[in-house]
Amino acid sequence: MATSWQLSGSYFENCSCDVVCPCLLSTNAQLTSKPTRGVCDVGLVFHIDKGNFGDVRLDGLSVAMVAHTPGPMADGNWTAAAYIDERADDRQTEALGAIFTGAAGGPMALLAPMIGTNLGAKKVPISYRIDGKKRSAEIAGIMKMAVEPLPTMREDGQMWAATGHPINPDWLALAMGAEGSTFSDHDMSWDNSRRNGHYAPINWTGQQ
Repeated sequence: MATSWQLSGSYFENCSCDVVCPCLLSTNAQLTSKPTRGVCDVGLVFHIDKGNFGDVRLDGLSVAMVAHTPGPMADGNWTAAAYIDERADDRQTEALGAIFTGAAGGPMALLAPMIGTNLGAKKVPISYRIDGKKRSAEIAGIMKMAVEPLPTMREDGQMWAATGHPINPDWLALAMGAEGSTFSDHDMSWDNSRRNGHYAPINWTGQQ
């Protein structure tokens, strides 16, 4: 019998491209442009305010994902790794794994086929904060990442686009990495300070 799931919360990402990343905004088909630095190193962090996978509650848990792409994203051959909130019990860990690998359908199922090397998942403490329009997260000794909105003349202080991004097709804020946005693990290391960023609310559903 299929297991239905849903989650709502927020996410942000910070990649190594110059602002604004051509993967989403360019004259080419989305994901087909060459990253501005030739390759793309990206981190994404998700926080679930409320969610369930069948009868498994997911409220308050966080997940982080990182990927290296050797060229245009649509060409695939990504190297990817995941980090799951250490507070998740075995059933929650299994549920989060199903959702964030795309095995349970939903937005991540659109990205999963592009991963060529899966480095697996680690259970770690993940701190996630929203401070006004700034989003930040930290995994001790591995990741310290934050994004803030690009300057804009809009009264609400946010510039956004309906880009079709799988995570939120209709509302994606244009942002940049704050100073000190770094990652180091799995023989990958980068500093994406003042590089491209995004953030958005998430509201996903699916079934496995």
